[in-house]
Amino acid sequence: MTSPSLMLEPCAMEREVTSEVVECLLAEARAAHPRECCGILLGEGECITAMRPATNVHPSPETHFEIDPQALIDAHRAARQGGPQVLGYYHSHPNGRAEPSATDGAMAAGDGRMWLIVAGGSINGWKDAPSGFERLSLRVRPA
Repeated sequence: MTSPSLMLEPCAMEREVTSEVVECLLAEARAAHPRECCGILLGEGECITAMRPATNVHPSPETHFEIDPQALIDAHRAARQGGPQVLGYYHSHPNGRAEPSATDGAMAAGDGRMWLIVAGGSINGWKDAPSGFERLSLRVRPA
């Protein structure tokens, strides 16, 4: 099994993601191609331990994403009831790079949540900061 490409250079902030989540993200992006996949990142603290795929409800899913609002409501409701916390979101760029696009920047909430972007077999992590996206270092841990 080959190791997925992750942004591993030193950064101000490091987050963990399980190897199982990494494999699922890569598989989902491949299966959705040429459309963007999207979903919700779940876990505790600084570690992503699960993901919840969501329907991309954007009218142009080949170049944009919009997480199904009901999936967001369900994930936040489950977190309030003791389930894993909503740490952030993910989506793919089927014909782009694993970094935020101008559209991503325009749609970002600046709420401090994590974004993982999958493209070309790579996954990069970002923090949706009030001043714009900040790169996160991702450390893969065994599931």
